Amino acid sequence: MFVNIRGVELTLKAGLVVTAIAASVLIIFFLSAIFSGKFQPALLVNIPPEPGNPSWLPFGWGGVFKSLPYAIWFYLAIEQLPLAAEEAHDTVRDIPKALNWGIITLLVLSLFVLVLNPGLPATFTDPATNQVFTGAAAISKTGAPIADGFKAVFGDGPVFTVLTTLAVAGLIASFHTIIYAYGRVLFSLSRAGYYPRWISIVSKWHTPAIALITGAVVGLTCIFVLDRTGQTALIGSTLINMAVLGAVISYAMVMVSYIKLKISRPDLVRPYQSPLGVGGAAVGAVLAIVALFACFADPAYQPAVAWVVVFLAVMIAYFLLYSRKKLVSRAPEEENALLARALQEIEQPETLSK
Repeated sequence: MFVNIRGVELTLKAGLVVTAIAASVLIIFFLSAIFSGKFQPALLVNIPPEPGNPSWLPFGWGGVFKSLPYAIWFYLAIEQLPLAAEEAHDTVRDIPKALNWGIITLLVLSLFVLVLNPGLPATFTDPATNQVFTGAAAISKTGAPIADGFKAVFGDGPVFTVLTTLAVAGLIASFHTIIYAYGRVLFSLSRAGYYPRWISIVSKWHTPAIALITGAVVGLTCIFVLDRTGQTALIGSTLINMAVLGAVISYAMVMVSYIKLKISRPDLVRPYQSPLGVGGAAVGAVLAIVALFACFADPAYQPAVAWVVVFLAVMIAYFLLYSRKKLVSRAPEEENALLARALQEIEQPETLSK
């Protein structure tokens, strides 16, 4: 959080470094898993299937449905990248290119992790029954799947220790950039009047310090409450479900807003056009809604997810009863949109007239 407060340049450089370290460790892991000869395709499908299900889908499509929040976690927060638009040299060119490359990178890395890691002879011993599991069956039960994959390839030696330590950079990269994102979101919403205006106070380094501190307090409070209510073992999975619930609601609203604006405001300035158009947005909205229900599929996480719903309801009530009367009429985001439209009108008056 202090790095984010200290300056945008330091924040983005630190994010780049830790992300590069994390990606490098994964690439080393992939190459080692393939060329060491320890990858065994048969281990990918060694989870005993439920009656009537094939070995490649042991828990059926219901299992796929329940796993959606964790699948989304592979890619969650990539949509926050445009929040760095103000720092980009050429927003119109840089942001779409960064998003495309970011999505491609995530897809490649996640698919290699998903396929290679469970196909290694990692082992897990159930403390209750002393039963030993291996391969996908072991990875499905462990709390540190990548570390177990490293151990299966390199053994329990110094190489394993170094790579496991460096792999922590992946976690740092994740929460470091999410801190940047929530700070920008809280700052912009506060600046526009949706949240109390004091949240948008900036530091002497011109960063949204109060927004960053506010978000950190909320996050640490959630962890404290989960810990005090005896859910320590479930903190990671619970927070994933809470975060994904908020994310998929955001995704659905973004898709619906995109469709609405494409229909009602075809004249808006759109330097970057989605290659999938309205059809792609409609599919995305449906998938987001399906994932929304998946967040409630596991009873163990329903109480925490329900509290997120309560929080959203409280904030909506806050907006309807109070903050909508305090909105800033010409927030910077609106000013930029109006300026872009004015420039287009000067450059292409005949297009707007049509």
